[in-house]
Amino acid sequence: MQRRVTAPQPGDREDTMTTVDDRTKDDAAGPSFADTTDVEDAGRGLVERSPDPRVLSSDGERVVWDFEALGFLERGCPPTVNPSLWRQSRLTAMQGLYEVTEGIYQIRGFDLSNMTLLEGDRGVVVVDPLFTSEVAAAGLALYRRHRGDRPVTAVIYTHSHGDHFGGVLGVVDADTEVPVVAPEGFLEHAVAENVYAGTAMSRRGIYMYGMTLPKDPSGVVGTGLGPGGSTGTFGLVAPTVDITRTGQIETLDGVDIEFQLTPGTEAPSEMNFLVPSRRALCMAENATHNLHNILTLRGAVVRDAHVWSQYLDEAVALYVDRCDVLFASHHWPTWGRDRIRTFLTQQRDLYAYLHDQTLRLLNQGHTGPEIAELIELPPALRRAWHTQGYYGSVSHNVKAIYQRYLGWFDGNPARLWPHPPEASAHRYVEALGGQQATVATARRFADAGDLRFAAQLLDHAVFADPADTEATGLLADVFERLGQGAENATWRNFYLTGAQELRHGVTPTPVNLGSPTMLAALTVEQLLDAIAIRVDGPRAWNEHLVLDLVITDQGRTHRCSLSNGVLIHSARPEGAEAADLAVTLTKAQLPAVLAGHGLEGIDHDGDPAVLERLLGLLDQPDGDFRIVTP
Repeated sequence: MQRRVTAPQPGDREDTMTTVDDRTKDDAAGPSFADTTDVEDAGRGLVERSPDPRVLSSDGERVVWDFEALGFLERGCPPTVNPSLWRQSRLTAMQGLYEVTEGIYQIRGFDLSNMTLLEGDRGVVVVDPLFTSEVAAAGLALYRRHRGDRPVTAVIYTHSHGDHFGGVLGVVDADTEVPVVAPEGFLEHAVAENVYAGTAMSRRGIYMYGMTLPKDPSGVVGTGLGPGGSTGTFGLVAPTVDITRTGQIETLDGVDIEFQLTPGTEAPSEMNFLVPSRRALCMAENATHNLHNILTLRGAVVRDAHVWSQYLDEAVALYVDRCDVLFASHHWPTWGRDRIRTFLTQQRDLYAYLHDQTLRLLNQGHTGPEIAELIELPPALRRAWHTQGYYGSVSHNVKAIYQRYLGWFDGNPARLWPHPPEASAHRYVEALGGQQATVATARRFADAGDLRFAAQLLDHAVFADPADTEATGLLADVFERLGQGAENATWRNFYLTGAQELRHGVTPTPVNLGSPTMLAALTVEQLLDAIAIRVDGPRAWNEHLVLDLVITDQGRTHRCSLSNGVLIHSARPEGAEAADLAVTLTKAQLPAVLAGHGLEGIDHDGDPAVLERLLGLLDQPDGDFRIVTP
């Protein structure tokens, strides 16, 4: 389950099948559906909705964002969706240009995130230019339609997640000279998420965001954090101004902005900021209208709930008495100092409580899954809408906190060296009396309403015999029922995508290891790291080669040495022996060379076959690997 007290609970068949009227009755332990504050705040300041029903790709051939796709949310909640999630989805689907306060506007509902526009002396500072360039350009055009053709005079990235910088080329050119401001470590962490583990994260992101599901009451209704992600052109312009300390003030287009550095919170590189002259506080993604992830289901580095709560406490001390409106990179603003203080302190206490209680219980010997069943939020937090688990959940956040401190192993030696899933599945099925007996037992649990255990049994049955259509069909049904009951949007999307793939197989998705602008923004070291993690170790065990890359515009030589299946790169030591191949080129030429486009027109000394040998040892990532079947 995701909350100790909620209606309906995932896995409760009766709740997922009750009427809309019954399912929207208030739970005394939870927030009240009669409270319309969020509805009023989400609609406040609307200037205009998008005049166009959809946003097209730059070539006009493809829809990258459809404003009408979630129009069904205007109807009453159906029995296929948790009513609390339905409410949240309606709020996050509200789109248009909104005035936050004088001189600050937001584009909301154009993408997973918000784009904020801060007016300066000459033009406008763009904060978090969405996920892709087409929607960012459409949002900027809507702003200019009402506020004039103001030039973009600066860009701010609040943190290192792609939905907060990927659309930058929709608001500035790649060779822009305007300042691009980001927190210290931004580029390093943006690369780690979008290049190093990008293929696996993208594949799991298909599940998390339900990207292959229909947008209707039986499929995607949103993500809890926003209406979904756009599918346009992703890019990056490297930062030119680093924020390195809390209290740092930068003047952008005549506007003083005071920054709070918050590393290790919602992103490893993140920052909040105050605009003193507008009495406006931006909390980036550190305080939004839901419980966020300590470990996102698509995969990431585990976040530090303790540090997160401390930075929220610091924000309260530094800024609450100096602001009248709080806005963020998702959801809608909060107005009024008293309400801002309550919002931030409850968000602070939310992460602190999960952290501290998880540590208390693990020190009593409880494991992560056990703690997830034991923890119940305090009444005041359970009653607040903005603490509900629409994107993160108490259940998987608690397990993430346990993982941060103690890792995957719970200390029981019986769980130290288990068989992998497929091998375990065959043994479980045999122990349960065979495939038919396993499926029959799972059906009994499903019929009794214990969908969680039914899913566990059927997972074994499917991994033991993926050709068993009864097992795969029943597991798809169980996943569907679990998804329909989930208050958490990402849980819903995971369950429903799993059901879809069990019934229809994997829908091929493009693998994008980095757009040209993304690759161009990487350092030489980052590009070589991305190559090193693709070396097929066993095939490279007995290969030995030395490659020098002489980067002329940086005045440095990088030596790449392959031995024992490992590619090591470092500065070439003075007096070192000659390499098997030395390539002299600019940093801009390097991505194409590493992509296998050859050395034609590029100076080199030695055997060109060395480069071919190296590139021939690289694995091709599989962006369509199976998840719910072996």
